[in-house]
Amino acid sequence: MNCRVCGTEIAAKALICYKCGAATTDPVYQPPSDTRGGSGSSRASFIVTFVALVLLAIVAVVLARSSPSGAPPAVTYIVAGVAIVIVALRAYARRRQ
Repeated sequence: MNCRVCGTEIAAKALICYKCGAATTDPVYQPPSDTRGGSGSSRASFIVTFVALVLLAIVAVVLARSSPSGAPPAVTYIVAGVAIVIVALRAYARRRQ
């Protein structure tokens, strides 16, 4: 059998060519094509995340100023929890890319 890249004669059961390193067969696993749009999609995702976090901060500030005694602790914890969930989901989505 000959290598289909460099033409060197190799063993019939060889998985790769010993000379050039080319695979002798097509890969079984084909990675999915990236249809998300590349870096533009990543940039848009970052902007959406940033805007969501800014809106959460604004809500926290408005709630704190609207109440004479400040924002109730439960509201503060809820806003902080939502912000943490948003950041965690963004990090998880980035790792999957």
